[in-house]
Amino acid sequence: MTTLLVIAKEPLPGHVKTRLTPPFTPREAALLAEAALADTLRTVLRTPVERRLLVLAGRPGPWLPPGFDVVPQCPGGLDERLAAAFGGCDGPALLIGMDTPQVTPELLTVDFADHDAYFGPAEDGGFWSLGLASPDPALLRGVPMSTPTTGTVQRQRLVAAGLRVRDLPLLRDVDTAADAEAVAASAPGTRFAAELGRLRAVTGR
Repeated sequence: MTTLLVIAKEPLPGHVKTRLTPPFTPREAALLAEAALADTLRTVLRTPVERRLLVLAGRPGPWLPPGFDVVPQCPGGLDERLAAAFGGCDGPALLIGMDTPQVTPELLTVDFADHDAYFGPAEDGGFWSLGLASPDPALLRGVPMSTPTTGTVQRQRLVAAGLRVRDLPLLRDVDTAADAEAVAASAPGTRFAAELGRLRAVTGR
């Protein structure tokens, strides 16, 4: 049974997308985070998988549509939290974050028949997606997160384990205001793009 996991934070001011502040206020950054998360969850709902799981730090809100199982993130660093998310899966799993509202069902539709792992690199040196045919938490534990080499180290870990890796397209995470502008321009039909446009109109930024 293939599981599509989304690891996310509750979009609360001061707790999410802090690198958007400035130029955005903490409340505005949280609104953008909520829009990105809503876009991501909507795309996941349109992707043909057996199970959809939200691995959440915080509490669900009105942005969460029906159709998801929700589990809390475990304590610890991001590598431990990602490892635990995979550890809760009984079969093939693909994990994504809440920072790429431009994702599509086509990008998230994977077939593990000829591959043991999928790897989606991010422009900042991290990764936006990781898929494992046989989830093994040890493949993630100890990988240094939030560094320019995170993606390289994680992919090397997969290869060193003898896995057949298929690379997904390079995507840009939303971390900074420049990222937000670029992602919104690449996906103008998203709620994220609409929210960014609304904030621009209201604040004049």
